Amino acid sequence: MSFTIADLKKGEKGIITDISSEAIPLKLLEMGCLPGNTVELIQVAPFADPMYLNINGCHLAIRKETAALIVIEKTLNE
Repeated sequence: MSFTIADLKKGEKGIITDISSEAIPLKLLEMGCLPGNTVELIQVAPFADPMYLNINGCHLAIRKETAALIVIEKTLNE
């Protein structure tokens, strides 16, 4: 079963395992949205869009539609 960033609940973390580079904006890739990096869902705006994330110390907001394209492996919260 594969998960995406869009499946995360507030406070959950995961490790990015795969991205669809053609559909992901270059700016997200430049900000660290790459396989192997850790992602944590910090906050969700009303109506679940956008999602506020911490990716390897970089804070960014992305649309749920884009988050659904980034495959992750969920990790246990420390």
